[in-house]
Amino acid sequence: QVQLVESGGGLVQAGGSLRLSCAASGRTFSSYFMGWFRQAPGKERKFVADISRGGTNTYYADSVEGRFTISRDNAKNTVYLQMNTLKPEDTAVYYCAARYSGSRGYAPSYDYWGQGTQVTVSS
Repeated sequence: QVQLVESGGGLVQAGGSLRLSCAASGRTFSSYFMGWFRQAPGKERKFVADISRGGTNTYYADSVEGRFTISRDNAKNTVYLQMNTLKPEDTAVYYCAARYSGSRGYAPSYDYWGQGTQVTVSS
């Protein structure tokens, strides 16, 4: 069982930055691939980024490539999402998720989810 708790969301102006954190419980954090998804009001949840168990490999949605960076600290059981050059269309609830296997970016592959943190980007 893995419990995930996100933090770091808030209100920021366009062009600004935020860093999201996701703290995981349990001693098996390093066994999981970790991902970030987001869901805007009235829209489906979408993949943002994924990181391998050791942090070597990262993957991003085209919409955030070059602006967002996913990273993890296995010693702290934490995954991060550094978001730069934010745009109003980045406004959403951001969720972190953990998968043991399966396909990156495919929501049903992720076994555990956090409760989400709101990010609002004003124009």
